[in-house]
Amino acid sequence: MRLDKFLKVSRLIKRRTIANEACDAGRVLLNDKVAKASAEVKPGDKIEIQFGTRSVKVEVLDVQDTSRKEEAKELFKYL
Repeated sequence: MRLDKFLKVSRLIKRRTIANEACDAGRVLLNDKVAKASAEVKPGDKIEIQFGTRSVKVEVLDVQDTSRKEEAKELFKYL
């Protein structure tokens, strides 16, 4: 699954266009490397997102095309 789509489905970022912009600005790291929005995400990958001065680091547990709000938290775990 594409990185920008995973960020939206997991609800780490609300909209896919915002996820795209964050990737283009270099604020998203996939396995400690700056990632493009089109990068492939698989279980076990580590994603770090910089929101201004704050940083969120998660590990991908599962990849799904869609998820309900309650299930979205099961797609990743905070590190």
